Amino acid sequence: MWLQTHLTVDKSRAPLVELLFDRLGAVAVTLGDAGDEPMLEPPPGAMPLWQATRVTGLFVGDTDADALRSAINQALATDVSRSLAVETVDDQDWERAWLARFRPLRFGRRLWIRPSGSEIDAPDAVVVDLDPGLAFGTGTHATTALCLAWLDGHAPRGRDVIDFGSGSGVLAIAALKLGAAHAVAVDHDPQALLASRDNARRNAVDDRLDVVHGDGFTAYTADIVIANILANTLVDLADRIGALVRPGGDLVLSGILQPQTDVVVAAYAAQFDFDAPRVDDDWVLLHGHRR
Repeated sequence: MWLQTHLTVDKSRAPLVELLFDRLGAVAVTLGDAGDEPMLEPPPGAMPLWQATRVTGLFVGDTDADALRSAINQALATDVSRSLAVETVDDQDWERAWLARFRPLRFGRRLWIRPSGSEIDAPDAVVVDLDPGLAFGTGTHATTALCLAWLDGHAPRGRDVIDFGSGSGVLAIAALKLGAAHAVAVDHDPQALLASRDNARRNAVDDRLDVVHGDGFTAYTADIVIANILANTLVDLADRIGALVRPGGDLVLSGILQPQTDVVVAAYAAQFDFDAPRVDDDWVLLHGHRR
């Protein structure tokens, strides 16, 4: 058995509570969203918190809950008992329990993302084996799902692909599984670069994938360029991203909310003709052809 505490505080106090739980003997401390405040791909090195942050501490099962509550109240010089939740948790295989939350996902007609331990009963399935990790991109978010569905419908057989802002590398790997001749995964986050290499090896496509840090990425162009990042970054880097697409090639942009669509299109309109946007919930994918 384990003892688990939850305390919701303003983000300015979350680091203090995190440190306090650690000092009181927590074996793990996690911070999460206590409200409904989405947070997508913060900039490198940034560690933003939610306005209302839920701090959770995990303590060994024989911890005295009353003494713990008293110590927290005393350390914070305030009565937090009303918002402090304490519960017991059964021991389990935490990694297996975490992975059990994820199921295979299909995108388009035949492209699948398959977590460990899952089976897919589809003879024509094109399967990317991928587990959730620290790097963004498993297909569960609409921005990635839109890109994967586009790839399924526009199989890049024999073509070169650049995945700009690759995260886990899922888009580059999916393109290779769908027949791309070669792919380049570009990111600025060392964790993303590591994840892309590991996932490529797992899917046996590492011999056709270059994984490149954004600072050293200069000499590549491709038939298809996919950039699943955020709209402001897409606009800021429009000249750089657009130049990666060979004449007659395809540009796929995602990470765009519907109200941002016109601004992103305008940033690329001098060189690209765009199809009608694809929409999933409030998110948009733009597909452009380079003139």
